[in-house]
Amino acid sequence: MKTVITEMERKSLDAPDERRAFPKGQVQVVTVGGTTFGRATLQPGWKWSESVKPIVGTETCQTEHLQYHVSGRLHVVMDDGKEAEFGPGDVALVPPGHDA
Repeated sequence: MKTVITEMERKSLDAPDERRAFPKGQVQVVTVGGTTFGRATLQPGWKWSESVKPIVGTETCQTEHLQYHVSGRLHVVMDDGKEAEFGPGDVALVPPGHDA
């Protein structure tokens, strides 16, 4: 059953609900209408398996991401070996089971 939205809601990633910091990066997170959005800022050389894996304890990232890339390049490797690289203007859907 789809939730019916009856009121507008606005939040800013400049004043996030939550800020998650990790080596070579950070994510600002807001939830609007039951949907969570994040803005990641990653430094050159950032790698999920080096910066986030020690925090979450899984072998690869187990979260699905719907992403819009503003700047820089992000190289993603799936558990099955498939690879892709994303850059400015790209919209990407990345399923669970990846390193980036």
